[in-house]
Amino acid sequence: MSFVSVEHLQKNYASTPVFSDINCRIERGEFVTLLGPSGCGKSTLLRCIAGLTPVNSGKILLDGQDLVPLSPQKRGIGMVFQSYALFPNMTVEQNIAFGLRMQKVNGDDSHKRTAEVLALVELQEFAKRYPHQLSGGQSQRVALARSLVTRPRLLLLDEPLSALDARIRKHLREQIRQIQRELGLTTIFVTHDQEEALTMSDRIFLMNQGRIVQSGDAETLYTAPVDVFAAGFIGNYNLLDAQSASRLLQRPITSRLAIRPEAIELGLNGELDGEVRSHTLLGNVIRYRVQARGVELIVDVLNRSAADLHPNGQRVSLSIDPSALREVA
Repeated sequence: MSFVSVEHLQKNYASTPVFSDINCRIERGEFVTLLGPSGCGKSTLLRCIAGLTPVNSGKILLDGQDLVPLSPQKRGIGMVFQSYALFPNMTVEQNIAFGLRMQKVNGDDSHKRTAEVLALVELQEFAKRYPHQLSGGQSQRVALARSLVTRPRLLLLDEPLSALDARIRKHLREQIRQIQRELGLTTIFVTHDQEEALTMSDRIFLMNQGRIVQSGDAETLYTAPVDVFAAGFIGNYNLLDAQSASRLLQRPITSRLAIRPEAIELGLNGELDGEVRSHTLLGNVIRYRVQARGVELIVDVLNRSAADLHPNGQRVSLSIDPSALREVA
């Protein structure tokens, strides 16, 4: 039996359905991400698992126990929100120990466990500081430590990094993943950032309009999208209708076609003639827009040298890896 099982879960707000018949399974120790655009139901699903939002029907099983009838306090779940929700009149140490106080853990044990998680999130020297004396990244680590100190059976993370700048966000996601692996803690992470999902997850549940449209590891979701939405949300696929795809490839194509931009080779000796319409520098990648046979394509090329840049208007040739062509519904 899976450690977490969501079975036929349904949630409505009045007559408006958020999601219906959600089914998913998560194994012990897995790091799973709920990925999708705003309003797709991912945060609501997380809140239903936590017990903060009631469900209309269905089951949420944690290690075989149905959580639906239980209050949030009795579920053995830790949750970290986008907002840090720290008590401003308590020190870092007191904020972290608050959950233990609610559990009536004795003083010596509470002090020991608090010291352990402070070390885990590398905040020992900030133990006596107050929230207004912390940076955003430090505050988020306090919120994480506060959830970890109660030793939850399941950890839920609701877009905890979205308010942070890119450098701190990257460092924190690496730290969260390392801690999760060290503790073997089953974790569900919510984000709309595909890079976070691809780099952090054992598995990804891609959601849209209240449904899980595809699930799998990062490689599967990126290289084998099941439909147009999945192809458009993961990566920067070229999405061509059947007519455009047929014209480009000079053979009959009967459905929409997705082509990854890095799977198109840009040079001077390919089988497909084209013209550079524009280019954009994305750091280590140059993104070209190339017109070929009346079809505009995005082509991503590694930024190896300024001397290799193809200026706007230059005639080029393209080669497309046949294994990168993906017909999508």
